[in-house]
Amino acid sequence: MLRIGLTGGIGSGKTTVADLFRSHGFPVIDADLIARQIVEPGQPALTELAQAFGADILHPDGSLNRGELAARAFVDPERTALLNSITHPRIQAETARQFAAAEAAGEPAVIYDMPLLVDNGLHEGMDLVVVVDVDKQTRLRRLVDSRGLSEEDALRRMDAQVADDVRLAAADEVIDNNGPVEGLADQVAAVVEKIRR
Repeated sequence: MLRIGLTGGIGSGKTTVADLFRSHGFPVIDADLIARQIVEPGQPALTELAQAFGADILHPDGSLNRGELAARAFVDPERTALLNSITHPRIQAETARQFAAAEAAGEPAVIYDMPLLVDNGLHEGMDLVVVVDVDKQTRLRRLVDSRGLSEEDALRRMDAQVADDVRLAAADEVIDNNGPVEGLADQVAAVVEKIRR
Protein backbone atom coordinates (compact mmCIF):
# COMPACT_ATOMS: atom_id res chain seq x y z
CA MET A 1 0.00 0.00 0.00
CA LEU A 2 1.35 3.41 -1.00
CA ARG A 3 1.42 5.99 1.77
CA ILE A 4 1.02 9.46 0.28
CA GLY A 5 1.63 12.40 2.56
CA LEU A 6 -0.33 15.55 1.73
CA THR A 7 0.75 18.73 3.44
CA GLY A 8 0.86 22.51 3.17
CA GLY A 9 0.96 25.54 5.40
CA ILE A 10 -2.16 26.72 7.20
CA GLY A 11 -4.46 28.40 4.67
CA SER A 12 -2.91 26.62 1.68
CA GLY A 13 -6.10 24.85 0.59
CA LYS A 14 -4.92 21.40 1.55
CA THR A 15 -8.45 20.28 2.49
CA THR A 16 -9.70 21.15 -1.00
CA VAL A 17 -6.85 19.12 -2.50
CA ALA A 18 -7.63 16.20 -0.15
CA ASP A 19 -11.26 16.30 -1.33
CA LEU A 20 -10.05 16.12 -4.95
CA PHE A 21 -7.95 13.04 -4.16
CA ARG A 22 -11.01 11.56 -2.43
CA SER A 23 -13.05 12.16 -5.61
CA HIS A 24 -10.51 9.95 -7.45
CA GLY A 25 -11.30 7.11 -5.04
CA PHE A 26 -8.42 7.52 -2.60
CA PRO A 27 -9.19 7.04 1.10
CA VAL A 28 -7.99 10.02 3.16
CA ILE A 29 -6.69 9.88 6.71
CA ASP A 30 -7.39 13.38 8.00
CA ALA A 31 -5.04 14.41 10.82
CA ASP A 32 -7.09 17.55 11.58
CA LEU A 33 -10.26 15.50 11.99
CA ILE A 34 -8.43 13.07 14.28
CA ALA A 35 -7.05 16.04 16.23
CA ARG A 36 -10.62 17.31 16.77
CA GLN A 37 -11.88 13.89 17.82
CA ILE A 38 -9.22 13.35 20.48
CA VAL A 39 -10.20 16.57 22.30
CA GLU A 40 -13.94 15.95 22.44
CA PRO A 41 -15.54 16.04 25.90
CA GLY A 42 -14.71 12.89 27.85
CA GLN A 43 -11.40 12.33 26.03
CA PRO A 44 -8.24 12.23 28.22
CA ALA A 45 -6.43 14.78 26.03
CA LEU A 46 -9.06 17.42 26.82
CA THR A 47 -8.53 16.97 30.56
CA GLU A 48 -4.75 17.24 30.13
CA LEU A 49 -5.08 20.39 28.00
CA ALA A 50 -7.27 22.05 30.63
CA GLN A 51 -4.70 21.18 33.29
CA ALA A 52 -1.83 22.52 31.18
CA PHE A 53 -3.42 25.68 29.76
CA GLY A 54 -6.15 26.51 32.30
CA ALA A 55 -9.71 25.31 32.84
CA ASP A 56 -11.03 28.42 31.07
CA ILE A 57 -9.99 26.98 27.69
CA LEU A 58 -13.25 25.04 28.04
CA HIS A 59 -16.67 26.35 27.10
CA PRO A 60 -19.36 26.15 29.81
CA ASP A 61 -20.62 22.91 28.19
CA GLY A 62 -17.18 21.31 28.66
CA SER A 63 -16.15 21.46 25.00
CA LEU A 64 -12.85 22.96 23.90
CA ASN A 65 -12.65 26.67 23.13
CA ARG A 66 -10.20 26.28 20.23
CA GLY A 67 -9.58 29.99 19.85
CA GLU A 68 -8.63 30.36 23.50
CA LEU A 69 -6.36 27.32 23.39
CA ALA A 70 -4.68 28.63 20.23
CA ALA A 71 -4.15 32.04 21.81
CA ARG A 72 -2.31 30.36 24.68
CA ALA A 73 -0.55 27.56 22.82
CA PHE A 74 0.97 29.51 19.93
CA VAL A 75 2.59 32.32 21.94
CA ASP A 76 6.05 30.68 22.02
CA PRO A 77 7.77 27.44 20.99
CA GLU A 78 7.61 26.00 24.53
CA ARG A 79 3.84 26.38 24.81
CA THR A 80 3.36 24.97 21.30
CA ALA A 81 5.57 22.00 22.24
CA LEU A 82 3.43 21.43 25.35
CA LEU A 83 0.27 21.34 23.23
CA ASN A 84 1.93 18.93 20.81
CA SER A 85 3.17 16.65 23.60
CA ILE A 86 -0.43 16.16 24.75
CA THR A 87 -2.10 15.76 21.37
CA HIS A 88 0.45 14.24 18.99
CA PRO A 89 0.89 10.79 20.60
CA ARG A 90 -2.88 10.28 20.50
CA ILE A 91 -3.13 11.54 16.92
CA GLN A 92 -0.32 9.18 15.92
CA ALA A 93 -1.98 6.17 17.56
CA GLU A 94 -5.29 6.77 15.78
CA THR A 95 -3.47 7.44 12.50
CA ALA A 96 -1.64 4.12 12.79
CA ARG A 97 -4.96 2.38 13.44
CA GLN A 98 -6.49 3.92 10.29
CA PHE A 99 -3.47 3.01 8.13
CA ALA A 100 -3.69 -0.58 9.37
CA ALA A 101 -7.42 -0.70 8.60
CA ALA A 102 -6.83 0.61 5.06
CA GLU A 103 -4.08 -1.95 4.47
CA ALA A 104 -6.29 -4.75 5.81
CA ALA A 105 -9.01 -3.60 3.40
CA GLY A 106 -6.57 -3.96 0.49
CA GLU A 107 -6.39 -0.28 -0.45
CA PRO A 108 -3.61 0.28 -3.03
CA ALA A 109 -2.90 3.83 -1.78
CA VAL A 110 -3.93 6.12 1.07
CA ILE A 111 -3.67 9.91 1.37
CA TYR A 112 -2.41 11.13 4.75
CA ASP A 113 -3.67 14.72 5.06
CA MET A 114 -1.29 16.13 7.69
CA PRO A 115 -0.45 19.83 8.17
CA LEU A 116 2.67 19.10 10.25
CA LEU A 117 3.96 16.22 8.12
CA VAL A 118 7.36 17.83 7.53
CA ASP A 119 7.44 19.71 10.85
CA ASN A 120 7.29 16.37 12.70
CA GLY A 121 9.54 14.43 10.32
CA LEU A 122 6.64 12.16 9.30
CA HIS A 123 7.36 12.72 5.59
CA GLU A 124 10.25 10.26 6.01
CA GLY A 125 7.73 7.41 6.40
CA MET A 126 5.79 8.29 3.24
CA ASP A 127 6.22 6.77 -0.22
CA LEU A 128 5.31 10.10 -1.82
CA VAL A 129 5.01 13.64 -0.42
CA VAL A 130 2.61 16.13 -2.04
CA VAL A 131 2.92 19.76 -0.93
CA VAL A 132 0.23 22.36 -1.59
CA ASP A 133 2.11 25.62 -2.08
CA VAL A 134 0.70 29.13 -1.69
CA ASP A 135 2.63 32.32 -1.01
CA LYS A 136 2.47 33.64 2.53
CA GLN A 137 0.49 36.82 1.75
CA THR A 138 -2.23 34.87 -0.06
CA ARG A 139 -2.50 32.41 2.85
CA LEU A 140 -2.71 35.30 5.31
CA ARG A 141 -5.51 36.94 3.30
CA ARG A 142 -7.43 33.63 3.09
CA LEU A 143 -7.12 33.01 6.83
CA VAL A 144 -8.38 36.50 7.67
CA ASP A 145 -11.13 36.59 5.01
CA SER A 146 -12.36 32.98 5.06
CA ARG A 147 -11.68 31.77 8.58
CA GLY A 148 -12.18 35.04 10.39
CA LEU A 149 -8.81 34.97 12.15
CA SER A 150 -7.18 38.22 13.18
CA GLU A 151 -4.07 39.05 11.19
CA GLU A 152 -1.98 38.67 14.35
CA ASP A 153 -3.43 35.23 15.15
CA ALA A 154 -3.04 34.07 11.54
CA LEU A 155 0.61 35.17 11.43
CA ARG A 156 1.29 33.51 14.79
CA ARG A 157 -0.13 30.21 13.53
CA MET A 158 1.78 30.45 10.27
CA ASP A 159 5.03 31.20 12.09
CA ALA A 160 4.51 28.18 14.38
CA GLN A 161 4.81 25.91 11.32
CA VAL A 162 7.94 24.90 9.43
CA ALA A 163 9.19 27.40 6.82
CA ASP A 164 7.75 27.03 3.30
CA ASP A 165 11.17 26.33 1.74
CA VAL A 166 11.75 23.44 4.18
CA ARG A 167 8.35 21.97 3.33
CA LEU A 168 8.99 22.35 -0.41
CA ALA A 169 12.39 20.66 -0.09
CA ALA A 170 10.59 17.52 1.15
CA ALA A 171 8.11 17.48 -1.75
CA ASP A 172 7.97 14.85 -4.47
CA GLU A 173 5.05 16.68 -6.07
CA VAL A 174 4.04 20.34 -5.65
CA ILE A 175 0.50 21.58 -6.24
CA ASP A 176 0.41 25.33 -6.84
CA ASN A 177 -2.70 26.87 -5.28
CA ASN A 178 -1.84 30.53 -5.82
CA GLY A 179 -4.43 30.81 -8.58
CA PRO A 180 -8.16 30.11 -8.81
CA VAL A 181 -9.45 26.89 -7.25
CA GLU A 182 -10.44 25.56 -10.68
CA GLY A 183 -6.77 25.03 -11.51
CA LEU A 184 -6.38 22.46 -8.75
CA ALA A 185 -8.38 19.66 -10.37
CA ASP A 186 -6.00 19.27 -13.32
CA GLN A 187 -2.94 19.32 -11.06
CA VAL A 188 -4.40 16.65 -8.77
CA ALA A 189 -5.43 14.54 -11.77
CA ALA A 190 -1.84 14.68 -13.05
CA VAL A 191 -0.51 13.46 -9.68
CA VAL A 192 -3.16 10.72 -9.58
CA GLU A 193 -2.03 9.55 -13.02
CA LYS A 194 1.59 9.28 -11.80
CA ILE A 195 0.50 7.37 -8.68
CA ARG A 196 -1.47 4.86 -10.70
CA ARG A 197 1.30 4.17 -13.24
